[in-house]
Formats: sequence, C-alpha cells, structure tokens
Amino acid sequence: MAPGMTYKAAGVDIALKESLIPLFGSIAKTTAGAHVIGGVGGFGALVGLNAARKMRAPVLVAGTDSVGTKLMIAFETGRHDSIGIDCVAMCVNDIICHGARPLFFLDYIGSGKLEKRIALDIVKGVARGCVQAAVSLVGGETAQLSGLYKPGEYDLAGFAVGLVERARIPKPSDVRAGDVLIGVASSGLHSNGFSLVRRVLLEHAKLKLGSRIAELGCTLGEELLRPTLIYARVVVELFERFKLNGLANITGGGVLENLPRVMPANTRAILERGSWPTPPIFDMIQRLGKIRRAEMDRTFNNGLGMVAIVPARAADRTVAHLRRRGYGAYVVGEVRRGKRGVSIR
Repeated sequence: MAPGMTYKAAGVDIALKESLIPLFGSIAKTTAGAHVIGGVGGFGALVGLNAARKMRAPVLVAGTDSVGTKLMIAFETGRHDSIGIDCVAMCVNDIICHGARPLFFLDYIGSGKLEKRIALDIVKGVARGCVQAAVSLVGGETAQLSGLYKPGEYDLAGFAVGLVERARIPKPSDVRAGDVLIGVASSGLHSNGFSLVRRVLLEHAKLKLGSRIAELGCTLGEELLRPTLIYARVVVELFERFKLNGLANITGGGVLENLPRVMPANTRAILERGSWPTPPIFDMIQRLGKIRRAEMDRTFNNGLGMVAIVPARAADRTVAHLRRRGYGAYVVGEVRRGKRGVSIR
C-alpha cells in the first residue's frame, strides 16, 4: 500500500523543530536572570516580578517590533548572526523611553522551510542582544509556514517587557522651554529606511553588497548589516542618576516624527544641524539617490539613535556620563515655546 501524505512532505518538519528546542533553551539560559522561573519549552514563559516588591506602584511596559526589510540584506549576504540584535534593539529601545528596566524578551521566527543553521544563528544573535540589554530571553515561536515565504526567506519579530515605578515615568508635560536636547549617536542606519536604502544603493546605483566602499571603510553588506545599538543599560543609569524630562527613540520617521511624541503641545524642538557627526552611509544614500534633505530627515536617524530632553543644568553631566560609557553624545539643540514639532536649522 502506498504511503499517505505527511506533514513533512507538506513542508513542516516537526522533528527538526523539536530537535531545536533544547538548543534554543541552552542559548536562552545564557541570558536568564534570577526572575526567570520557566523559559523555553513550556506553553508559556514564567517570569517572577521580584523587583516589583520594592515599588509602590509598579507598571509593566511592553513593546513589540520587527526587523523589517533589513532582513533582505541578510538573505542576500547569507549572514544571519547579527540580525537578532536588531530585533532586540527595536523592542527594548522603545520601552526604555518610558523609564522601564527591561525584564524579558520573546522572539518570533516565521519561515517557509526551517533551516537549522539559520535558525540557530538568528537565536544566537537574539541572545547576544539580550545580554547587551540585560534582559532575559524566555521563549518564542518558530513557525513553519510552507508556501507563505520564498525559499531562504523568513520574518523576525520580538516582544519585550520592562518594569518601572509609576511616579518615575516621564510625561510630555515635564518638558519645558529652555530644556536641552542631547543626541546619542547611532551606529548607522540601525533598522529603518531599508526600503529606500535598497532602492537607492542596490537597484538605482547597482552597488554590490560584497563590494568594499572606501568612504565606508568596509563592504556595503557589512555596513548595512551593522547592528542597531542597544541603549538599555546606559539609559537605566541615566534615569537613576539624572533628571530626564523626555527620551525619544529615533526610528522610522526620524527626529521629525519621533521627538514630538515626548513633548507637550506648546513646545518646539530646535536642532542645530552639524552639531553631531553624521555617519558617511547617510551622505552616500542622499548623494546617489538625489534625496532632498527634508526626505532624509523624515526617513532616517541621520546619526542620532536617541534624543534625551534634560534641564539645562543637567546637560553637561549627562553628556559626560554617556561619553564615559562609550557612547557618542552631543548637545544638539533646545526646546522653545511654539507649535509642537521639530525644526532642524
């Protein structure tokens, strides 16, 4: 009698997925904090809220995001070892803007056909990101979705949860005219604007990912896969030691869209162009794509990964602390009265 149809023949290899679970568990253990009760392998991750016992009014802060079309650079180069860092960064860098200390992280990998080596590389990258953020990788999902993705492609998303004392959550009303804007340097593109990046550099300029670009000091692929910086540890220190009236993660939409999210209606951010260094990748994209300055400003971070809003009296000490921790930090402008928004002069 001929054998009947199987799930594996339809594109879903359950045995392979089961063999990966203990490997994922071993990787996740390298990130586990004392608050993790049960992680990879169960129906749900178990995380104790030990830190909440010391708080009067603890608040959970959650964020979720994906890596976006930066993944297509990983597909084309065959490099999947750092893309997990981006996934952690995209989630964690959001929740720390609310003063939260990150607690745990979960990931989601969806693929047409599960490839063991690629899956392990991705999760190892996620774990490295979790270590950088001082957050525990407690679980996730690896979905085999036959027919939904092209061969060699996958999607990667994450979910982060942190904890903050209610009274310490920064509010837009805390921001005042006269406050100083401190820009914290990005490592480059981070994980935003890649639809335009690919259109300009790969489709229009016909550049090759393996080509070494003199002005970048590396291959194009290496530059585009440069991981997003994770600011969690230093931001936790800033909230503990200094007065931060606001903090914005500069992701898609650039400074123009992200900074106003932490400001009240009667204030305007005035940034001085040239007060911070711009990584050469941005000038290269603008030149080759003949992109208007306004379009660059509302698409990319242009060298600013975070912008903190602090009282003028705390600006110098905040910049000094960031620099001691190895981050580029610059006074980039100030808050004035006016219609909520951003002007870059």
